[in-house]
Amino acid sequence: MRKIFSIFLLLLFVSAMAIAAHNTNSSTIQTSTTAAKPAKKRGPVFRANKDQVKQAQAILKARGFYAGGQTGKLDDDTRTGLKKYQAAEGLKGTGTLNKGTLEKMAITLTDKQKTM
Repeated sequence: MRKIFSIFLLLLFVSAMAIAAHNTNSSTIQTSTTAAKPAKKRGPVFRANKDQVKQAQAILKARGFYAGGQTGKLDDDTRTGLKKYQAAEGLKGTGTLNKGTLEKMAITLTDKQKTM
């Protein structure tokens, strides 16, 4: 009789542990999905115009960072030249014509770019 009672208690204990583990996993899943923060709305993106890219390409060519023509397109060679220029001038090497890079190159910003 004691053996049966011991087995019954053991099964009851194992079942209780399985139920408790299941409930813990369920609440973790619910918590993680409800705790997710909504994505922030992104503001306007700074973009250089074609004329500014041409001016930058001329400057990069004069400094020896770019060997291509003044196409007005941010191609791979232009981006590589920009990274070299940015490194030489102590700017963050993004390979893009951001506001800081245009200002360092003394290229005139548009009114819209000045507000960004």
